[in-house]
Amino acid sequence: MADHLEASVTLPSDPASVCAARAYVAGTLAEWGLPPATETAETVRLIVSELATNAVQHTLGQSPTFTVDLVLVRDERLCIGVTDSHPRFPKRLPAAVQQDNGRGMVIIRWLTAECGGRLTVRPTREGGKTVCIELPWTAPARPVTATGQEA
Repeated sequence: MADHLEASVTLPSDPASVCAARAYVAGTLAEWGLPPATETAETVRLIVSELATNAVQHTLGQSPTFTVDLVLVRDERLCIGVTDSHPRFPKRLPAAVQQDNGRGMVIIRWLTAECGGRLTVRPTREGGKTVCIELPWTAPARPVTATGQEA
């Protein structure tokens, strides 16, 4: 494996792009040696799904596209960045029981922490922001079945 692998895709800020972002990430990680039917791959897809959804829903039409960047460093650390051009940083919102949304960042933070990773948000030079997730890259433990259970 190379010391450093990178992949990037820019998609329109449209709900259909969330699925495209997940598929792109799954395909890239499979190329890098992470089988799609592992718990780690499922977790990364969920994180990307939530980040892409936030980039589409919460930029209020001010970001026509968003970019998903993947970096694998020395087969040890996976960095996922989702960048949009809206200047507002994500906020932790109290999620009411009846509320249909507002839990994305809570889910992302929980999944990231559970995997031993970290979350940061940084401004871009262009005035937007990048939400970065850094996760340890570990060998897949056990495949996950179609029902989401470990095999």
